[in-house]
This record gives sequence, C-alpha cells and structure tokens, in this order.
Amino acid sequence: MSGYSFLIDTSRCTGCRACQTACKQWNQNPTTPTSQQGTYQNPPDLNAGTFKLVRFSEETMPGKDPKWFFFPDQCRHCVYPLCKVVADRRAPGSIVIDQRTRAVIFDPEVRMTPQTFQEIRESCPFDIPRYDEKTAGMSKCTMCNDRVREGMQPACVQSCPTGTMSFGRREEIVKKAVGRLSELRRTDRKAALILPESVRVIFLVMDHPEKYHEFASAKQPTGMTRMAALKGLAGALVGYLGIS
Repeated sequence: MSGYSFLIDTSRCTGCRACQTACKQWNQNPTTPTSQQGTYQNPPDLNAGTFKLVRFSEETMPGKDPKWFFFPDQCRHCVYPLCKVVADRRAPGSIVIDQRTRAVIFDPEVRMTPQTFQEIRESCPFDIPRYDEKTAGMSKCTMCNDRVREGMQPACVQSCPTGTMSFGRREEIVKKAVGRLSELRRTDRKAALILPESVRVIFLVMDHPEKYHEFASAKQPTGMTRMAALKGLAGALVGYLGIS
C-alpha cells in the first residue's frame, strides 16, 4: 500500500501537547478561548482551528492511583475515505486525495451549507471534520502535506519529545507498528493496533479504545449518510484503487 502513514504509540505519550501546539503554529491557526470544564483537555474538542487535539481520559478505581489515557486525536486519512464518497456527491471538489502522499485533503474554499457538511461529517467513522462558519467550508488535519512533499516530517511528529509519533512510507510504518505491538504484548496482552489495514494514522493503544475516546476506533455511519456512502462506494472504489 503506497503513500505515507503515522504510528501513534500511546504507551509513550505523556500528554505534553507539543504536537497540538506545533500543529497550531505551522497552520497559523488561532487559539481557542476556553474555560475550565473539569479536565486538563484544552480545548474541549476539535474545531475549525484545531486540527489535532490531545484528549485526556482519566480512570479512577477504589484504592488505586488514577490512570490517564492520552489520545492525540486527528484525521486518520483513511485508505478508502467514506467522507470523500459523500462529498463527491454533495460538494464536488471539497475532498481530494493527494496522488503522491495519499493524504486526504479538504479544500476549505469549496463552500457548502451546514446541512451538506453534516452529511459529510456523519459519514466519518471517527467524527473528524469540522465546519468553519466564517468560510462555510470544512477543515481538518492535512497530514502537513506541504511539508511532506518537501521531504520534511509533519509538524506534530517533528515536535514530539517522547517518540510517540513516527511517520514515513506506509509499508515501513506498518512494519514498525507490528514490531512495537509484538514487543509490548510480551508484558501486556491488552496492547492493540487500531484498524492498521484501513487508516494511515495507526494508533497503538494499551487498553480498550473506548477508554481513550468514544471515536478512537471506527463507529458505523448511520441513517441516510450511511446509505448514500454505501450507494456510491462501489463506483468510487474503482478510482480509489489506483491511488490507495
């Protein structure tokens, strides 16, 4: 499978948010005013100016120290993105796949109604796309496509101080992910990779995915959006097979 991929090894994540900050800086995205909501997670969710968010989930058990689950959430750059299937029908040109890197890119200049955007968002099993009310367009992680095409690492990977994130050719990253998983499972059988065959951002988690985030693993699209996506999937795959 060609193109590039990430490995995000949550066993090494300390929740420092260097990746989140680097993403903001490189993309020149504004800060998000927030208030204390009982968590260290800040801002509360992804938004039009926050492409990457380190999610904080805390587990407390009687007689034991709290356990933290850190999850650097971002677009998974799916191998066969359902969002593009729906977007090609409802907002043509709003989502493209880079022929060289295979990054799933949203064109923020393609305008759409909130209703059309909602259909596209609901098709994403990871609940990633966000709507920019100022531009009436979509936004999300770009895989730092501009950097990658110039031979640089994505800003988030470049800034990570703990080795949580790796990036490179897909075949190399998948091999690294499998090797790291094998290493961790010698002492912890709960360690797992999340959908490595389906996404280009491969998460390695140390417990059940839902402990990290509701959408850490894929959720099934529902309702009319799912029907529209499935209806167009067969034809769309013909084109995707040439760029996957």
